[in-house]
Amino acid sequence: MPLKTINSKFIIKAALIVGFISFNFSNAQEIIADENTEPVVKQKDSVANKSRIKADGVAAVVGDFILLESDLDREIEQLEAQGADLKGLTRCELFGSLLENKLYAHQAIQDSVIINELQIKSRVDQQIQGILSQMNGDMDQMLKYYKKDSEQALRDEMYEINKNGFLAQEMQAKVTGDIEVTPEEVRTFFNDIPKDERPTFGTELKLAQIVIIPEVTEDAKQAVIDRLKGFKKDVEENGSSFTTKVLFYTEDSGSKADGGKYTLNRKRPRMVKEFRDVAFSMQEGEISEPFETDFGYHIILLEKIRGQEYDVRHILLRPELTQEAIKKAKDEIDEVRAKIVDGTLTFAQAAREFSDQEETKYEGGQMTNPTTQDFNFELTRMDPELYSQIQDLKDGEISEVFQDEDRVNRLKFKILTVTDRIDDHEADFAKDYLKIKNLALQDKQIKAVEKWQTETIKDTYIKINGEYRDCDFQSNWLKK
Repeated sequence: MPLKTINSKFIIKAALIVGFISFNFSNAQEIIADENTEPVVKQKDSVANKSRIKADGVAAVVGDFILLESDLDREIEQLEAQGADLKGLTRCELFGSLLENKLYAHQAIQDSVIINELQIKSRVDQQIQGILSQMNGDMDQMLKYYKKDSEQALRDEMYEINKNGFLAQEMQAKVTGDIEVTPEEVRTFFNDIPKDERPTFGTELKLAQIVIIPEVTEDAKQAVIDRLKGFKKDVEENGSSFTTKVLFYTEDSGSKADGGKYTLNRKRPRMVKEFRDVAFSMQEGEISEPFETDFGYHIILLEKIRGQEYDVRHILLRPELTQEAIKKAKDEIDEVRAKIVDGTLTFAQAAREFSDQEETKYEGGQMTNPTTQDFNFELTRMDPELYSQIQDLKDGEISEVFQDEDRVNRLKFKILTVTDRIDDHEADFAKDYLKIKNLALQDKQIKAVEKWQTETIKDTYIKINGEYRDCDFQSNWLKK
C-alpha cells in the first residue's frame, strides 16, 4: 500500500477534527423537503480556488443533516485560519470529509449516543467569552460578525455545532477506539510496503536539558495565603463579589474571562487532584480555605451541585519570586554549565544531580517527544521555540543559558544539548518501530472506517447535488 495514500486520508481526517471546533455556522440539523438546488458555476476542483460565484443551495443531504454550497468554502477558510495544511487536497476530498462528519453524527443519533447538554452549554459559554475577549466585550460587534439577530440565536447555533461535533467524535470513537495492532501486524504491514515506496523520515535529534527553578520563599507563600484569606473574608463578611475579584486578581488566564468558572464531574476528572478533592468536599455557596497545587495557591467558590457535576469559580495566585532567589538559580546553572564544559561532569551526571525537572533528570536530562512518546524530535516538526534554542548546536555542544517559563513556573533557567543526530533515512523496522507501528494502526483504523462507512451508507438516505456528483469519492456517497 503506498504510504502517501495513508497520509492523505489522515490529513483529511485531521482537518475534519479541527473542523469540529470551528464556527462555520453551517446548518446543523434540518430535514429537507425540496432537494432542488440553484444552478452552480463550474470551476476547477481545487482548495485554492476561491473565485467561485454561486447560489447557496443544498449541496448534499445525509440522513437528517444537510450541507450547503457555502459550507465547504467556510470550512476551508476556518481550517486555513487554524493552520491546517491543505496542500494537495481537492475540494472533492474535503467535501467527502464533511459528508463523513455528517454520517457520523447521523448514526450517533440512531445509536442513541448520550449528549451531555450541560457540558455543551458550558463549552458554548466559554467560547462566547473567548470571542468576546477578542472583541473587547462588544456583543453587538460579535453578532454583526456572525450575522445573528440576538445573543440567544448565536448561542443556539453554536450549541448545535458543538452538539453535532460531539456526536461525530463519539461515533468515530466507537468505530476506531478499541482498535490495536500486534507486533506481528506491524511487521506484516511494513513488509507489505514496496521498498521503493517506504517512507523517508527526516532528520531527528535526541535532546537533553538541565533546568534550574528559582526557589519560592516561605514568606512569599504566606503572603499569597494571607491575600487569598482576605478575599474570602471580604466576600463572606462584606458581600463583595467573588467574580469581580477573579477578574481583577486571578492569574489563571484560561478561566479569567469566564469569571474563573469550571464545571467538574466526579466521573470525568478535570483539574489536578488537589483541586478536585477540595471542590468535592464543599457545600454549595461555601468558599474554601487557601490550598496549594503545582500551579500556585487557590480559593474555590462552589456555586452549584447538579448530581455529579460541580460548578465552581476559583482565584489563582502565585507567590512572587525574590531577586535573591532568581540570582541564586542563575548562578547555579552557570556553574553547572561551566563544570560540563570543562569536563568535570558529564551532561547526564549534572542533570541527575542538579536539574529540577523531575520528568527528565533521572533520564540524564533526556527529553521525551510529547507527540511520539520516544526520545526523537523530527527537525521539521519541532516546536518553533525549542527549534530556535537548538538550531545552531553541534552534537555534544552545550547551549547558552535560556530563561523560560511554563504553566507551573513563571521563571526557570535551562541549558540544552544534542545527544544524538539521525540524518534523513529510509524507514528501518528496528530503529523506527514506534513510527511504523503508528502507521500500521492508522492503516487498520482506515480499513475499519471504510468498512463501517460502506455498511452505513447503504442504510442511510444520502443525496448529492450539483457539481459534487462529478466527484470521484473514495466512499460510495453516490451509491453507484
